[in-house]
Amino acid sequence: MDDRRKKLKFRAWRRGFRELDLILGPFADSKLESLDDAGLDAFEALLNGDDQEVYAWVTDAADAPAEFETPTLEQIRAFRTQMAARS
Repeated sequence: MDDRRKKLKFRAWRRGFRELDLILGPFADSKLESLDDAGLDAFEALLNGDDQEVYAWVTDAADAPAEFETPTLEQIRAFRTQMAARS
């Protein structure tokens, strides 16, 4: 795993908003290696976003602005749904 992915993985688990950590952390563990540069950029943009807003976008409680509405966000939403189905 390269340095960028390691840093993103660390940040995904340690945002300080536990509900979001429990979605983004496992997503990073499972999917970060398969993301291309555009996917990594989109993931990093989400990590730079406001916790409450990102959580609302990931859980479909609010629409994400166009610049955040990416295939990566769709992958995170699908991952969250799969996690919830397993519970």
